[in-house]
Amino acid sequence: MSLLGGIRPPIAVLSVLLLCIAALTAFQLGRAGNDPVPEAVRTSQQYFAEDGAIALRASLDESITDLGRTTAMFNAGEPVSADTVLDKLGSVYQKWSGTAVIEIKSGRLEAQRGENLPLTAVDRTKLGDKDGLAPRMVRLENGGTRLLTFGVLSWPDRPQLLLIASSSLKFPGVSLGADRAIAVVDASGQVLSSDGLPDTGRGASATARADAERAGKDLAGFAETAAGKARQHPLKSKAPGSGGFPGVSGSLLGDAHGTDRPVAGYAALTGPVPGEGTESTALGLTVVSLVDVTENRAAALDSFFWIAAAGALLLIGALAVALLIGTVQRPLLQLFLESRRLSRGDLTRPVTQPKYGEASRIGAVLERLRRQLLGEPAQSDHHEAGDRRGRRGRIGMRALVAVCGILLLVWAAPLVLLLNRAGAAVLVPKSIVQDQRERTDTLADRIRRALNEGHADLTSVASVLDQRTTPAAMTEALEQTRSQHARYTSIYVLTADGTVTARSGSEPRHPRGKGPSTQPVALLGEGGNEPVVVEYAAVPGLKGAAVVGELRIGYLNALLKRPGLGQIRVVDEKHRVIGANSGYLAFDKLPAGRIDALVTKVNSTRADKDGKDAAKSGSENGGGKKADGEEADSTRPSATVIRSGGVTIAAAAPFDGGGAAAPLKWTVVSWQPAKGLAIPAYEAQNRTVLAGLLGLTAATACLGWLHIIVVRPLRELAQRAEALAGGDRRTVIYPRHHDEVGAVTRSLEVIRQQLHEQRKREAGAGVSGSTTPAGRT
Repeated sequence: MSLLGGIRPPIAVLSVLLLCIAALTAFQLGRAGNDPVPEAVRTSQQYFAEDGAIALRASLDESITDLGRTTAMFNAGEPVSADTVLDKLGSVYQKWSGTAVIEIKSGRLEAQRGENLPLTAVDRTKLGDKDGLAPRMVRLENGGTRLLTFGVLSWPDRPQLLLIASSSLKFPGVSLGADRAIAVVDASGQVLSSDGLPDTGRGASATARADAERAGKDLAGFAETAAGKARQHPLKSKAPGSGGFPGVSGSLLGDAHGTDRPVAGYAALTGPVPGEGTESTALGLTVVSLVDVTENRAAALDSFFWIAAAGALLLIGALAVALLIGTVQRPLLQLFLESRRLSRGDLTRPVTQPKYGEASRIGAVLERLRRQLLGEPAQSDHHEAGDRRGRRGRIGMRALVAVCGILLLVWAAPLVLLLNRAGAAVLVPKSIVQDQRERTDTLADRIRRALNEGHADLTSVASVLDQRTTPAAMTEALEQTRSQHARYTSIYVLTADGTVTARSGSEPRHPRGKGPSTQPVALLGEGGNEPVVVEYAAVPGLKGAAVVGELRIGYLNALLKRPGLGQIRVVDEKHRVIGANSGYLAFDKLPAGRIDALVTKVNSTRADKDGKDAAKSGSENGGGKKADGEEADSTRPSATVIRSGGVTIAAAAPFDGGGAAAPLKWTVVSWQPAKGLAIPAYEAQNRTVLAGLLGLTAATACLGWLHIIVVRPLRELAQRAEALAGGDRRTVIYPRHHDEVGAVTRSLEVIRQQLHEQRKREAGAGVSGSTTPAGRT
């Protein structure tokens, strides 16, 4: 018999598969997803830490690049005093905590602005070494940490000066919400800076101080663990093909405190391109976020369902296998034994005939052939055989196999289609909705800061231009800026009459013959295929002229590509789409319904807030707007769970803050279906569907195998056997497989040859009996 052929292997494999599926259902699927902290919550904290790492890396790299580019511009111009350098630097950028200029040779302090810098930590004798001007972290006397960035001011016939800028390791524009902490950790696991920890001031209660102490210990423990994990290779830290964040990231679960359990996400600073670092990534920093999540053990599905499902599969599977053995396997084996007995010449007893299907038909044929071998004519029992076929051939083996398939379908179909459905009332963890809101707010601030940084770059270029600057020198300054910042498609100098006097990049798309806009940021390209975001920075030395930069819309869209937020759109005050993280039509409208209403809601809240803040004074930007670095109002963004047409988590956050982007009334909105999240209700649904699909796959594979190997050849054999019993002695019967059906086929072929020889002998005897010798009477 063939190892993979025959009647036994498909039935045996089906039995084993059903046992395995029952065991998997009871002991694995029933236990999966019963973690009181859903996987979606832990993944969300990982995404939050990744957002913080991206924002911090971009901010540090931007500061390093801006200082280097500003230094190069001063070196290309006429010599100026140290005070002038710091004044111009402070008028353009407000990102540094302190700046200073010292003479490299003598170490004399030439000028200083902001906080006092730890100048003694700078070894002037090693500035000329490789990486001598690389940024470095220093520890202050009060325990704080500062990042020092350097630039060399060098003019002919003057002593070289060292420009130093210090910045804190604070997160720019990361919205934390009410109950989250975030920290920067060095390679040794020491916390360098943190935000969001509970207040431990004098007015705090004993409970608040205890919670703050516990949060500090949790954060310190997570920081040490995260720093150790950050030292591994990025490709080894994640599952193959996971994609997303190019560096090391993950989530950590702490010990429960009552009903709360701390969950942390961590992400190491990494470059925007996998495998390529930046100056800030060489610092070995890791971002750790911490939030307390309330355990929800009621969300875990009762294991009784899975045990009951496994038991039902065992019962139904046993019935199906018993049916296959009783109505398919045993009759076929019986035919095999009976056919072999006849082929060997044992014709003494009648053939034991099966009751159903093709086996019954072949059994009846074997009995007819037995009688024919005993001398009965082939035509004597046609009518009787036809009656027998009518009675016993109505239920074929295909029908019996189909009944087994229906039995297994009765178990699998409800699992795939009906049971454990997560309806519109599914419970979405509160922390996931909050994370959608805070991450969307972080993205809005990130886009706003990118626009402000771009305008600051243009302002820095405009500050060194005047009437004495030649077009060639202007072009060189524009080329340098565009090469250092990939955000621009074109940078040019535009005069008051709309003339372009110097350009770097593609053809300007500013309206011809029209002077610079009075707004620092404008949106052009309406009606075209692509929005055009244009920034204007007035040139003090050229009346009415401005340095104009056209931003690549792909640059803004790239800032929106963050996993775990679904669809993200940037819309203007008319709710027209300006940018997105996936395909979109320029200036298209948002989907009507709750998402558009959510944007309207947050914008109306912003309008009310701006109206109240307009009465207040003291803001450096006016109109109640916040400057960069000022803490944002955590009540601005809004999030909701939309339950019509499927459960969807949506959030919207308007631009809120100062700088060049302050007049823009843009909003960032994100939404994603909840069914794609690993929350208990959908995990239970997915596991239920998985169990049903496994059952369907096992039944389809094994019963299909049985049909191809046994049932279909047996039906063909029944037709050939009936033709043989009806008198067809010429057609040779060939076996298709070396199995039970093939054995019956070979036996029938032997019987055919015996009948053929018998007919030849009878014909020869008849001829000899009818011939009389000559001369006899």
